Amino acid sequence: MFSAIIVIFGLIIFEVISSIDNAIVNAHVLKTLPEKQKKFFLLWGMLIAVFLVRGILPFLIIWLVNPALSFVEVFRFAFSGDSSISEYVEKSKPLLLLGGGVYLYLVALAWLFLEEKKYAFLVEHFIHRKSAWFYAISSISLTAIIYISLKIDPILALSATIGSTAFFITDGFKKNAEEKEKELMSGKSGMGAWSKVLYLEVLDASFSIDGVIGAFAFTISVPLILIGNGIGAIVVREFTIRGMDIITKFAYLKNGAMYSIGFLGAIMILESFGQHYPFWFAPMNTLLLLAIFLYLSYRELQLAKA
Repeated sequence: MFSAIIVIFGLIIFEVISSIDNAIVNAHVLKTLPEKQKKFFLLWGMLIAVFLVRGILPFLIIWLVNPALSFVEVFRFAFSGDSSISEYVEKSKPLLLLGGGVYLYLVALAWLFLEEKKYAFLVEHFIHRKSAWFYAISSISLTAIIYISLKIDPILALSATIGSTAFFITDGFKKNAEEKEKELMSGKSGMGAWSKVLYLEVLDASFSIDGVIGAFAFTISVPLILIGNGIGAIVVREFTIRGMDIITKFAYLKNGAMYSIGFLGAIMILESFGQHYPFWFAPMNTLLLLAIFLYLSYRELQLAKA
């Protein structure tokens, strides 16, 4: 029970900080919607984002990694504790961890090299100026990971390439979302109210992938993932509605989220190659990174007031 509480708490924190960008975009677009569409999104968007996407995605990921299992057997693994199915899923865990780890590693690397950001450290500014290095470093890293994987199990190498493919697909969605947001904020977009609602739903779905994949660094227990990610998504919705002005004042939260994503990606990759970490390791480091960047954000606020 103690370990479950620690894992759930870590999942909630990770889901909240990794969804900050999504919440900010939602808050900005919601301001441009009529009341009817706004209420529709806040109700049905919550149901789709929390209960549908984040509810089904963990099962779908486990099923894709274990194609010999039926979807019914995946549900049995999650809720019945069937020992034969659990043993089968445990054997496939390295495939799940490596694909997810590569995905998260590339997400963090792309942010570090390519995205505009509030610099918490001077090295971030230096790295951003060398943005072309992203393509070289990501390619070399992926080649090294595949080389090591082939020595262990050729299927592991396939898992690594699937993780990189998932990254480039979702990254394309996010880049398109950034352009759409700029159009919406400038008032030049010709999107109608219902088109904006649909846009927000697609954006929610693409952002939820980061949180669900990262959750497997904490645990492969689907019920714990559902509880932690579900509560975290509800908290993010509350911030979207009521507390976004407070959240946006903390300038370095996004930095903390991305370092946390990168760290979890590294844990997943190393675990897939045979390293083992205690259950509290991922939650502790997520909390530690959050504390560091909350402190940096608070210090920035105090300096601005002085």
